[in-house]
Amino acid sequence: MRGLTGHLNGRSSVVLMSTGTVVLVGTVLFAAGCSSGGTGLRDGGPARTESVAKTGPPAAEPHASPGAGSSSAAASGPPIRKVDPIALLKADPKVSAEIKRDLKPCSGKEYPVDVSYGKVTGGAVVDIVVNVLSCADALGRGSYVYRALGGKYENVFSDEQPPVYAEIDRGDLVLTKPVYAKSDAPSYPSGEDVIRYRWVGEKFTEQDRVYTEYSNVVDGGQPAPAVTPKS
Repeated sequence: MRGLTGHLNGRSSVVLMSTGTVVLVGTVLFAAGCSSGGTGLRDGGPARTESVAKTGPPAAEPHASPGAGSSSAAASGPPIRKVDPIALLKADPKVSAEIKRDLKPCSGKEYPVDVSYGKVTGGAVVDIVVNVLSCADALGRGSYVYRALGGKYENVFSDEQPPVYAEIDRGDLVLTKPVYAKSDAPSYPSGEDVIRYRWVGEKFTEQDRVYTEYSNVVDGGQPAPAVTPKS
């Protein structure tokens, strides 16, 4: 998936706890599509090559955000009103100064940002999920959820503990966070937490947490090379 590399490179895994199935789908560069769980339209950030399943987009959003512009995001269904995610993040006092300072294009005008549109807070209009990534390795640096309230978007969730990546899955918010030991390389985490949140009583409440521990064997049974941590 986007911004997370723990299950790549042929690693096998052992699920230690599981109470639900999570379906997560990647994106293409600034392309519109929906995840396989019918979870909402997404604008892709840089460095993605996978295709995404396309379904009808969610209902049109209100005139509520900085830099908003109308766009027909799929072959069928009504147009939606997209936002300028960079303007949204920079105007948000809940986004850290570090994230704002480093929010620059990786190349040309391509910012390391993924944007998903879908209903996740139970409102009448679609919400916006924004993931900020690193240019070097596309790991998630921060995840944010914006809800349309009173003619503008309000930050109702944020996680700036990297690496992190947020998705909308069947109306829930799902965060994926690789777990690293001291000797782990960025592309070889020891495991992964998948945390499911649900909008309950005007806030997100954790519903489920699945930890997957990865095998240390890759490439046809060869042990992964030892990595000496930097001092």
